[in-house]
Amino acid sequence: MATNQLKVAILGAKGYPYVYGGYDTMIKELGERLQKRGVEVTVYCHRALFEEKPPVVNGIRLVYMPAIEKKSLTQLTHSFLSMIHACFSDVDVIFVVNSGNGPFGIISTLLRKPTVINVDGLEWLRPKWKGFGSKYFKWSSRMATRWYDRIINDSDEMRRVYLEEFATDSTVIAYGANPSDGADEQLLDRWMLAPRSYFLIVGRLVPDNNADLIISGFLKSNSQRRLVVVGDVPFQDAYAERLKNLKDPRLLFTGYVTNSEELKSLYHHCYAYFHGHEYGGTNPAMLKALGYGCAILALDTPFNQEMLQQGKHGWYFGKNAASVASLVDKAERSVEEMEHLRQTAPSGLTQRYNWDYVTEQYLQVFLELKERKR
Repeated sequence: MATNQLKVAILGAKGYPYVYGGYDTMIKELGERLQKRGVEVTVYCHRALFEEKPPVVNGIRLVYMPAIEKKSLTQLTHSFLSMIHACFSDVDVIFVVNSGNGPFGIISTLLRKPTVINVDGLEWLRPKWKGFGSKYFKWSSRMATRWYDRIINDSDEMRRVYLEEFATDSTVIAYGANPSDGADEQLLDRWMLAPRSYFLIVGRLVPDNNADLIISGFLKSNSQRRLVVVGDVPFQDAYAERLKNLKDPRLLFTGYVTNSEELKSLYHHCYAYFHGHEYGGTNPAMLKALGYGCAILALDTPFNQEMLQQGKHGWYFGKNAASVASLVDKAERSVEEMEHLRQTAPSGLTQRYNWDYVTEQYLQVFLELKERKR
């Protein structure tokens, strides 16, 4: 696809090559591929997170913007300043991530800069945003549909939600995956684990990922395997502390696992992977579970049904501990079925989850916006 020296600015996450969450990973995967296709890519970085501040990394231009360093203001003030800077630059298109940045589309509209936003999941329903936070994200998502030239959602279900909630259509471009067909089982020695000796949870210890529900149900089951919980929260939190203080020999909390090879090994060699994420579209942890060949046990939501192709690539549990316990006992009795799910999981990564295909779809959107302005 001809890019004709297309210039794209990306903002709304922590920056590049910093990788902490899903948006940071997407910027890395997408930015590097766009750069190799001849696009001039500029990424706005959160200045406080970078000790060294090189102007260019891997051909990607980096701009380090400040922010008001308060928990609830950091991301919004960083995005606000980044948007103003990008609008006065020579880029053709601005790509924004995170529905919390919805109101800033008014800036690019007034300054006539083509802008697209990836709005991700149902932020206003997440338990961590209570009161004002929930109202802000609902309002912000509505503002995004009003002020941005294009809305990107990463699943068909999220497109349906935006049509229903905001009467606005969106372009569906899924999140990408990096599958792998093997992992070093010796890396499990760090936790004294053996292949297939444990069930696995991966995700932040926040209520909307339902680790408490899964742990409660697992401990009610008859399984003699362990439940390995990978993840934490980067701040003091009563919910996370309550979980980590549970005493049972079957429970193992690893905290964050930042070594990608160790994390890959934990996925590859688990007996089954639990996915309790409730509010969102295409989930990166679920893509890893598919790409690393896991038998998947997922909370029954429309998003998880879509990703697992209505049960082709996983089993489901309801939002209660008894349902989890029942599914664990069923999985323990179903050794052959679990192996079949592991063998067929990678085939669940259809073309829509291929990073190169994802990049081509974004590139098409950017070129259309540039052409429309011209």
